[in-house]
Amino acid sequence: MNYYFPADPPYFLFAISLIAGLACGRSFEVTLRNLVNKWSTSKSSRVMLELKSASIKVPYLAMSISIAIFMATGLEIFGLPTLFGYIVAIPFTVGIAFLIWRQLGQMLIELERGGSAALDLDSFEG
Repeated sequence: MNYYFPADPPYFLFAISLIAGLACGRSFEVTLRNLVNKWSTSKSSRVMLELKSASIKVPYLAMSISIAIFMATGLEIFGLPTLFGYIVAIPFTVGIAFLIWRQLGQMLIELERGGSAALDLDSFEG
């Protein structure tokens, strides 16, 4: 029985993709926080249109790509072939990234309609 053991696991790529994902996530957080703060002071729907601009999409896309590489290299470190790692990681990451982006958009629409009270989850406790 033959086992696949990579001669040189991609530890460096694993670490770099983790660092890049964290950096892009932080950039996305700061950009999103600035847009929401700007909206809360002006209450303009024009600010919400900036969510469709590249200033927020680029960090999110870069974060998603970094996570896909991190996941694929993690699978490769555990002994799975490189191609299989990317075949699993890319669709999984794209699906999750799409669902999160969609949920974020819906939450921001609720925020725009009803203010911060629309997102108050503590009011549902009995």
